[in-house]
Amino acid sequence: MGIEVPIVQGPLGGPWQQGMRLAAAVSNAGALGSVPTTLRTPAQVRDDVRRLRDLTDRPFALNMTRRPFDPELFDAVIAEAPKVFSFALGAPDDLVTRVHDAGAVFLQQVTTVEQAVRAAEAGVDVISAQGTESGGFCGDVSTMALVPQVVDAVRPLPVLASGGVADGRGIAAALTLGAQGVNIGTRFLASVECGVSDDWKAAIVSAASEDTVKVAFVEHILPPPTEGGYSTVPRSLRTRFVEEGNADAEAAAARAEALRTAVMTSMRDGTAHELIPLTGQTAGLVHDVAPAAELVHRLITEAEATLRALADLASATNGADETG
Repeated sequence: MGIEVPIVQGPLGGPWQQGMRLAAAVSNAGALGSVPTTLRTPAQVRDDVRRLRDLTDRPFALNMTRRPFDPELFDAVIAEAPKVFSFALGAPDDLVTRVHDAGAVFLQQVTTVEQAVRAAEAGVDVISAQGTESGGFCGDVSTMALVPQVVDAVRPLPVLASGGVADGRGIAAALTLGAQGVNIGTRFLASVECGVSDDWKAAIVSAASEDTVKVAFVEHILPPPTEGGYSTVPRSLRTRFVEEGNADAEAAAARAEALRTAVMTSMRDGTAHELIPLTGQTAGLVHDVAPAAELVHRLITEAEATLRALADLASATNGADETG
């Protein structure tokens, strides 16, 4: 993918939330920055990419999902010739050929082994195996259980571990499971460059892992998957909005239109943290808000130290075995 370190920054919310500065900072640090395109128009995507390219000349990913999928937006995304096209919440199918024809690497997110096999058969280049610890839309299988199964199922395709990774120990664990890298979201939410509100970042820093829950009533308030889409449920920090909706899904369904309007408005006006602040269980590992480049350096330094410690442990163990 043209990067120096095996870290992909997961696309976070909408571009109006994340902003371009985060993706640029991550890419400039040698990792892969990502930009979401959900609910953008083709003209807005072109403007987003223009601003991003003003900030970095390094590779980056443009992300789309099948919740929803807009063919005109897809045309606009691949016309921008990103180094990487990332896709989530649905099968890649006939999109792969068009992405390859545009000269881009196809990165596919999956939440099950079956989805991974289907993606490999469709010809994708890299698979991100996303565990249930993730923020945003995620499946039911943990990263620790999912990643090695996906690695075995799609070998020799490279696999990224996604979900439950927020420090260098997580990267080392992912590599031990057979992944070639990691996809990290929540840790980069709490970065200086991320455009979400300071209140959201502060909530992540102060949260425990138990403070994140699945938003069970989401089917009533967010656009449903389009054809080929996967049914998944997002993970969020607890809020009054989430707790009330989860407690009474029928009442949420009855107020679906009003709730949907409230959520979409909050995403655009910077108050998403008051309703559904999508956040993973790694919130419990996040203790500060730091510049993205510092985070990339910190992650790699910690991972290298962890791997060296494991190598030393293995060497010591082997030495003990030899001496009895």
